[in-house]
Amino acid sequence: MQYHLDGFHAGDPDLHDPAPGRETAQGPLPENVDVLIVGCGPAGLTLAAQLAAFPDITTRIVEQKEGPLERGQADGISCRSMEMFQAFGFADTVMRQGYWVNETTFWKPDAENPAHIARTGRIQDVEDGLSEMPHMILNQARVHDMYLELMRRSPSRLVPDYGWKLTGLSVDEGAGDHPVTVQLDPTDGGPARTVRARYAVGCDGARSTVRRAIGLELKGDSASQAWGVMDVLAVTDFPDIRFKTLIQTTGEGNILIIPREGGYLVRLYIELDKLAPGERIAGRNFSKDHLIAAAKRIFAPYSFEAKEVVWWSVYEIGQRLTDRFDDLPEAAAADRLPHVFIAGDACHTHSPKAGQGMNVSMGDAFNLGWKLVSVLQGRAGPDLLCSYSAERQAVAADLISFDREWASILSERHESGGEETPKFQRYFVEHGRYTAGLSVTYPPSRLIGPATWQNLARGFEIGSRFHSAPVMRLADAKHMHLGHVIKADTRWRLFAFCPDEDVNHPRSATRQLLTMLAEDPSSPFFNAVSSGQDIDAEADLRVIFQRRLELEGKELPAFLQPRKGRYGLIDYEKCFCALPDDDIFETRAIDRDSGCVVIVRPDQHVAHILPFDKGAEVSAFLAGAMGRT
Repeated sequence: MQYHLDGFHAGDPDLHDPAPGRETAQGPLPENVDVLIVGCGPAGLTLAAQLAAFPDITTRIVEQKEGPLERGQADGISCRSMEMFQAFGFADTVMRQGYWVNETTFWKPDAENPAHIARTGRIQDVEDGLSEMPHMILNQARVHDMYLELMRRSPSRLVPDYGWKLTGLSVDEGAGDHPVTVQLDPTDGGPARTVRARYAVGCDGARSTVRRAIGLELKGDSASQAWGVMDVLAVTDFPDIRFKTLIQTTGEGNILIIPREGGYLVRLYIELDKLAPGERIAGRNFSKDHLIAAAKRIFAPYSFEAKEVVWWSVYEIGQRLTDRFDDLPEAAAADRLPHVFIAGDACHTHSPKAGQGMNVSMGDAFNLGWKLVSVLQGRAGPDLLCSYSAERQAVAADLISFDREWASILSERHESGGEETPKFQRYFVEHGRYTAGLSVTYPPSRLIGPATWQNLARGFEIGSRFHSAPVMRLADAKHMHLGHVIKADTRWRLFAFCPDEDVNHPRSATRQLLTMLAEDPSSPFFNAVSSGQDIDAEADLRVIFQRRLELEGKELPAFLQPRKGRYGLIDYEKCFCALPDDDIFETRAIDRDSGCVVIVRPDQHVAHILPFDKGAEVSAFLAGAMGRT
């Protein structure tokens, strides 16, 4: 972690000085904002936390509820989301407070006594090597708390405006810089407010008012199965109550067990009844007693006594999706640009048992946030925002397909005399990469290059998230994960994996690449310096050598020890080397003779891979991605 760049900063380095004008409490809703976020769910808070770091962007987030979430709802945090939390700076807190999903167990009817259940298997929950991060369970409200704390400590001192209900939204292209007009009514009966925004983002759930205002609807399957969910403090002799567990019975339904943080609490997803065509769950009058009774039957022959039900709900399984995630009709794509976006449950709904709802919602916002900042700060053209719907709608469609099949498998009754390994166990094992959140791969576009040079680093799949690996930082011999230098600060990253050469030779590939990036007018480094910014204001270059170099500081190119901030202090953290016993060049299949440049987007996805002698193409790709060509 780096701080003190512009002067000594006493106290907590995570507490930023407020930006000018933000020293006092946040005032009432202004008439004009750059970004208005509607909804304080995981998508809305992920987006707000990103934008809060930029006080030059006026951001407000409104929520109909009177205060923050306290309990219930989602709890599964995928490995991919943990990688994102690392970029925000609170992954370690989640790991300390949450439940680690280490193994998953599977149960089916006992072959000798089908009225009872027996364990059929036990597997490692996340395959070795998929991610340095674990699969975690933590109450969604605690995740919200961490985002809210980031916002409060940011230079913007952003806090949600609670108690505001959105009652209308319209877009007028001729209305100047703030084409989105939003009507808000206070829930306490006070006067209504009108807010005009450059951009609005609806993160307001499955019944999204923003979605309806831009003429979109959720389409998909109707509900067909009723399930219950409860967080419960219970006494039981079931041996796997502290493991993630899937139980399938012959006639009493199925259960998914999710142990919760704290060592005692457990969440149960309990299959209830099939629903008739057109039937809604509200007509069944289910209560928590129905859930407890069903759990007792399914756990047989083990006992189950609920001491306290902390939270419970019933829901219908149905998978639905919108055609687009923005307000840009296909017919108007050539004539205008989007100004309103939707994210999370506002544009895709599904069952909670795949553990992807909160994770994919946060992924939506992480994709959109850096694009909004880049456009609003003038670092990219506004057409960059068209890529949000194109990329994330496809991700959601894939999620819907997976969830439909997974929910169907979980609802199947076990057939006695079937295969030794149940279908639901085989499917879980086969799709481990998906449930870990690591299956998202964006297709080629202006933001994702072709696979022409994929062979130079086969372990960094173009379009997929950057798969971190251990390295050593040269300046202080710190062993760390290379991917942990990526912060949620909207900057691009360039990881230059050097060929094995004398870096000090004037004709070395490393020096030629650095010279090209420093002097090429289309380079983000040249652009930053010419704009009076630090050299890494737009893109952050890190160099990884194949072995530890015993160099005098003056022997390193100046590009790798840039002077930054108002004092011109030297940044010593740009250079790394492979570890002898865990060589990143080997584990990520990087060509040792040629080396390569791995370009990583601000949302941690690999955008392109290019050879060292293609410095001009590196600059050209980044300029094209940001719409500056």
